[in-house]
Amino acid sequence: MKKTIAEINARIQAGKAVVVTAEELIPMVMAQGVTETARHVDVITTGTFGPMCSSGAFLNLGHPAPRMKMSKVLLNGVEAYAGLAAVDAYLGATQIPETDPENKNFPGEFNYGGGHVLEDLVAGKEVLLEAYAYGTDCYPRKKLEKMIRLEELPQAFLFNPRNAYQNYNVAVNLTDRTLYTYMGILKPNLGNANYSTSGQLSPLFNDPYYRTIGPGTKIFLGGGVGFVSWYGTQHNPLAPRGANGVPTSPAGTLAVIGDLKQMSPRWLRGISYLGYGVSLMVGLGIPLPVLDEEVVRFAAVSDSEIFAPVVDYSESYPQGLGQVLGTVSYAELRSGEISVNGKKVPTAPLSSYYGAREIAATLKDWILQGEFLLTAPAFNLPREAGVPAYGRLVFPQEG
Repeated sequence: MKKTIAEINARIQAGKAVVVTAEELIPMVMAQGVTETARHVDVITTGTFGPMCSSGAFLNLGHPAPRMKMSKVLLNGVEAYAGLAAVDAYLGATQIPETDPENKNFPGEFNYGGGHVLEDLVAGKEVLLEAYAYGTDCYPRKKLEKMIRLEELPQAFLFNPRNAYQNYNVAVNLTDRTLYTYMGILKPNLGNANYSTSGQLSPLFNDPYYRTIGPGTKIFLGGGVGFVSWYGTQHNPLAPRGANGVPTSPAGTLAVIGDLKQMSPRWLRGISYLGYGVSLMVGLGIPLPVLDEEVVRFAAVSDSEIFAPVVDYSESYPQGLGQVLGTVSYAELRSGEISVNGKKVPTAPLSSYYGAREIAATLKDWILQGEFLLTAPAFNLPREAGVPAYGRLVFPQEG
């Protein structure tokens, strides 16, 4: 049984497509088997909603009169990188205000940064723009201060270099002091365990070998429509894999892009971690076309079949070693308690499974209503270290 994306899109347009979420797929396969499910289902939707630090937005702030080559840009006191064209800037999700007490005795005592500015923009709020320049003959203005709204900007698009991590660490702390990390507060002496992936709903868990996902794949991003633009930074397809090809440590990642003006503060939320910094909660969902039985077999993976490494963040992780204390399934993590070194440890997610479920359901509705057609990737994500699926780039010899 084989289908093409063109055939699936024709069924979507005719209102005949059968679409299920990755969560709904699991009992279907258990009841009907892979072959019958693949014959019946056309699209499987996935979702994840969690902190994705490697995120941000390119903003064209518009030319003032007289014109200006902005060399420093602040948005609500948060600096955006302005080393681009005259009025272009990139606002990173983890950027903090210049006035933030980062160098005081207790760093990270703040609750506003780049991710919060992005949330304010998509919520339609006014944001204070402060821009400075050195002045040139063609760009004479040296200072600008004004309130701006997202709708007034000529262009604004989210561009996230690393999202939708394919598996990630479960963070714990073996020392007798509290740790403040990007994985949240870690209590001493194995007082808690934090994790951050939506398990059986997460996109890359459901397509472990990237058979249907690559640059050009159309996705749900931040409440609007986006695309996979490239493989993400730190993409590591050679991570160890367990049953059904599921990686047992951090593996594949996605770079994604989308129109910020389509997005919603429901699915782009600034967050703050005490003692660490700020970040952005990103809602992301990917439809998987059922091209053959193998797509269904991989996507039917359940939380009990997905395992993550338990890592001590106290000593080895900061040194780049990342001592692994064992592995646990997402079913165990979601139960609220795991066993580490013979001790029962309470667990807590940084990502929202409820949000991931809602994203997968929303994407399903878009497809059923004929509002969202699937796209074929230009090429698949790399499956070897540093080698894209389109092959190595070969340059002719000079002369």
